[in-house]
Amino acid sequence: MKRSTDRILTTHVGSLIRPDALKAHLRAKQSGEGYDAAAHEACLTEAVAEIVQQQAEAGIDVVSDGEFGKAISWSLYALERLSGFERRQVEVGQASRFERGADRARFHEFYEELDAGDDTRARRDTTNYRSNMVCVGPIEYTNTAEVERDIANLKAAVANADVEEAFLPVAAPASVIPDRINEYYDNDDDCAIAIAEAMRTEYKAIVDAGFIVQVDDARAAVTYDRMVPPGSFEDYYKWCGRQMELLNHALEGIPEEKVRYHVCWGSWPGPHTTDVPLKKIADLVLSVKAGAYVIEGANPRHEHEWRIWKDVKLPESKVLIPGVISHATNVVEHPELVSERIVRLAELVGKENIIAGTDCGFAQGPFHQRVHASIMWAKLEALVEGAKLASNELWGSRAAA
Repeated sequence: MKRSTDRILTTHVGSLIRPDALKAHLRAKQSGEGYDAAAHEACLTEAVAEIVQQQAEAGIDVVSDGEFGKAISWSLYALERLSGFERRQVEVGQASRFERGADRARFHEFYEELDAGDDTRARRDTTNYRSNMVCVGPIEYTNTAEVERDIANLKAAVANADVEEAFLPVAAPASVIPDRINEYYDNDDDCAIAIAEAMRTEYKAIVDAGFIVQVDDARAAVTYDRMVPPGSFEDYYKWCGRQMELLNHALEGIPEEKVRYHVCWGSWPGPHTTDVPLKKIADLVLSVKAGAYVIEGANPRHEHEWRIWKDVKLPESKVLIPGVISHATNVVEHPELVSERIVRLAELVGKENIIAGTDCGFAQGPFHQRVHASIMWAKLEALVEGAKLASNELWGSRAAA
C-alpha cells in the first residue's frame, strides 16, 4: 500500500456517479426490455477507462473503478454473486431494520419528506409490496465472472493512466445483504459465517490481481441506531465485536497491507443525532486486520472526532484515511479547510500515515447519487488542492510537486 512519503496522497471511498450511457443499459436490464448484454459490457469497459482517466486528471492518486460494475447497490450487489438467496415480496408494513431506527423515530416528519422526494425509493414503492432477501440455501460464491470482469476493466484502465495505485470496493460481511432473513442456517451467526467465507473469494481475487481491496462496512456503525434502544450499548458492542471477528475470518490469508477498511455512519442526508460515537468503537475498528482505516470525518456530526487520535494510538505501520470532504452536501469545501483537516490529523498520527479521502461514495447505487456530477468533481478538485496546501505545510519546500 502506498504511503504519503513526500506529500499527502489523495483517494476517495470508491463509488462515483455513473454516466448516462451506462445507466441506460442498466435500466434496460432491470426492465427486461431491449437489453443488449454485449453492448452493456462494451459500454462498461469504456466507462471504467474514462472514469479512471478523469480521476487521474483531477489529481487523485489512489483510484477506483467507480463501482461501475455493480448493477445494484453497494451492499446488495452480492445477490448477483452469491447463491442461497431469494427475493420475496412482503407488505410495506413489514419494514426491515433499515426502515426503523432512533433517528427515523425522532425525525419522522423529516424522513417522510425525504422519502417522498427520493426517486430511488419511489421506484421501489409503486406497489404495496417490497422485496425481502431471504436465505433459503447454502451460501457460496458462485458468480466469479463479474469480479473477474471488474478486475479486467480496472487493469486495462490503470495501464493507461498516471496514478499511484488502484482499489476495488467490496462489502464487509456485516454489510452484505444486511437486512437478510435467515431460513436455512441453524442461526444467524452460522449464516454470517457462511457469508464471510464466501466473500473471501472476492476479497482474495482482487488482491491476487494486484489491487487494494477496500471493505465497506456502513452497517457496523449504523446498527447502533437500529439496535439502541431497545437494546443497550453493551448489546451493540458485543454484536459489533462479533462482526469484526467475522471480517477478520473472511480476510484470513490476505496481507493486511493490501486491505482498506471503510467505516461510516450511513450515507443518507439525515440528522444522525443517534450515531454511535467513534471513541466508543475505535478499538473494534482498529481490531480489523487492515493496512488502512477509511473513516468518515468531514460531516458536522463527526468532524470533531479527529480529537480521539490524541488518546487512541493508530497501530504501527497502519494508515488513516480520513474523510476531509463530504459526499452529502452540495457545498464545495474550501481547499484551506481541507488542508486544515489534514494537518491537524497528521500532527497527531504522523504525516506519512495520512491519505486524504472522502466521507463516503458519491453514489450508493447506479441511480442513487448524493450530489450533481459537476459538484462531485469540484469536491475532488478541492480535495487535491487541499492536500497540496497541507503537503507544503507539512513538508515545506520538500513537498513533491
